[in-house]
Amino acid sequence: MAIVERVIDGSPEQVFKILADGWTYSDWVVGTAHVRDVDDDWPRVGSQLHHRAGPWPFSLQDASTVLLSDAPHRLVLRAGLWPAGEAIVSFALEPVGPGATRVRLGEDFAAGPLRWIRNKLNDLVLHHRNKETLNRLADIVTRQKSDE
Repeated sequence: MAIVERVIDGSPEQVFKILADGWTYSDWVVGTAHVRDVDDDWPRVGSQLHHRAGPWPFSLQDASTVLLSDAPHRLVLRAGLWPAGEAIVSFALEPVGPGATRVRLGEDFAAGPLRWIRNKLNDLVLHHRNKETLNRLADIVTRQKSDE
């Protein structure tokens, strides 16, 4: 499993607030081109976020499903990208001081061709992608804090 982490200037509640807003995922999840729909009860277990990922005209439409939701500590998703496969994505939030949160993002291919072609190059690309994802998440948390 590829794991990256970053300390974000915001409380776990402030960070989880962004995770709980499915409509923002295309703003901070690298590779998500468009959010098409979000179930009303997102991020409740079993709820889905319907997205399009990848560059046009090769983008794939699928959905991510919540497997575990423990606000403001953890969120685990099964991210679909069929026919390429699916991944299990885990966010763990831990307070590390007043107003700061360590976010650990783990991702592992769970099914389909992506799982079969796993190698060090793919792990490196996934690491950099998820590092940028956390950078974007941090930017949104900072912006939301300044708007409050």
